[in-house]
Amino acid sequence: MSRNTLYLVIGVLVAAVIVFAIYTYQQQTRPGLEIRVDEQGLSVEGNG
Repeated sequence: MSRNTLYLVIGVLVAAVIVFAIYTYQQQTRPGLEIRVDEQGLSVEGNG
C-alpha cells in the first residue's frame, strides 16, 4: 500500500468520526419539547 493510499484511508476514517460526533451531539442537544398541530388538534410532548 502506497503512502498516498494510506493517507486517503486515514482521512476518510477521520472524516467519518467527525461526522458521527457532530450527529451524536445534535441528537443530544435537541429541544425537549415538541408541539404539533394536526387533524386531532394540538399535541404537546416533552421528554424532560
